[in-house]
Amino acid sequence: MEQDVIDAEFFADRVRRAAASRSDLAGRTTAARLVFAESDHLPGVIVDRYGSVAVMELTWVGADRWRDAIADACLSLDGVTSVYERSDVEVRQREGLAERTGLLRGVEPPERVEVSEDGATYLVDVRSGHKTGFYLDQRESRSTVRALARGRKVLNVFAYTGAFSVAAWQGGASKVTTVDSSGPALRIAAENLAANGLPTGSLVEADAFTELRRLRDAGSTFDLVILDPPKLVHSKAQVERGARAYKDLNWLAFRLLSPGGMLLTFSCSGSVTPELHQKIVADAALDAARDAQVVGRLHQASDHPVLLSFPEAQYLKGLVCRVS
Repeated sequence: MEQDVIDAEFFADRVRRAAASRSDLAGRTTAARLVFAESDHLPGVIVDRYGSVAVMELTWVGADRWRDAIADACLSLDGVTSVYERSDVEVRQREGLAERTGLLRGVEPPERVEVSEDGATYLVDVRSGHKTGFYLDQRESRSTVRALARGRKVLNVFAYTGAFSVAAWQGGASKVTTVDSSGPALRIAAENLAANGLPTGSLVEADAFTELRRLRDAGSTFDLVILDPPKLVHSKAQVERGARAYKDLNWLAFRLLSPGGMLLTFSCSGSVTPELHQKIVADAALDAARDAQVVGRLHQASDHPVLLSFPEAQYLKGLVCRVS
């Protein structure tokens, strides 16, 4: 079997092919993951597109050597005018690489890059936002929230820049409470709500565990609770401790749900299998004395594909639970 020649054209071809495979999203959103590492046969390479801005993240020394070629490949994509690097993830340290951010090609991106998704407008901080600025992997989950929200009182926990809150209001929620520990993220959440002509609702800057306990103690109830925590398990050695944290979160959420209420609960920890995630949520419901059914399962969006030979790429798992 003939081996690929690794040169600039190799990367240009791989990036073009990966981007073309996302063409079905063009009429739905201006923000998508164009390259998803091993799943697109480019290990250690992440490329996210926000309008005319391509954001690169390189996590492997082999990919880092071809940084310029990958940046050139991104700039060659139709409509891209900026290529910005966000190689500021801890995994680079294990590769002996320094963290690095900044403009690589084209014009400096604005402080907020405006994108659209399913009729909503979102403002993205590509320079310093979490990940590359937006949770692209939760696109389908936002559609689910939009479909479930009508007439419901919604609690969005670990809300980041409020995309689930935007979706809830657009779906007809009666009230939305948005909780995150980051003041800067909540400021963008307020901007996102305003950009869509939606009510701000209640924006709460607080530790999620602390706020959930406060709401429980206050006797608050909600019809739809969304839990999208950051990665709580970073390795197999942390699974037991992380599982306890996930269970505590879900136990508190079940305590806050009104009869007939819905819980959307996620884990983005690769070391937490779907089976373990469901067991954690089931144990939380049992301890909270709530009878709950799984009525839906959620996964990362289609622009985060999973190569059949690399199942480790399936990291995001979510459950839609209904309590009686």
